[in-house]
Amino acid sequence: MTATVLFLCTGNYYRSRFAEHFFNEHARRKNLAWQARSRGLQPSLENLGSMSRHALERLRRLGMAPREPLRLPMDLQSSDLMAAALTIGMNEVEHRPLMAARFPEWAERVRYWNIYDLDVADADSGLAAIENAVLALLDELSAP
Repeated sequence: MTATVLFLCTGNYYRSRFAEHFFNEHARRKNLAWQARSRGLQPSLENLGSMSRHALERLRRLGMAPREPLRLPMDLQSSDLMAAALTIGMNEVEHRPLMAARFPEWAERVRYWNIYDLDVADADSGLAAIENAVLALLDELSAP
């Protein structure tokens, strides 16, 4: 049986999508019975495309290019939260209030990280922070 970790960010375009793909590749390599999914708390109505070019370029450099075609960003639903064994919001200051407004019964059940979006941190440092946090999470999940 496979457990699901759900990564949340605002748009489901950059941080959570990178975390999803990075986690899934490493979980596969470690033969962990975990899979990642990602959703957005306020996906943009603008057509930005399927996934951030920064995230895609980093995944390609790491040899983890996602399969094509890529899906568009997806809005978080209650069913996503119910299906997840663990839910992680990428930035507490940004995402806790959105969770409290949209899914108040779930806001305190989310584990929040402090990974900033591109308006605060450059892509290299933001993606490196996600990599480090995901690798630490994988170590936690694989511990006996």
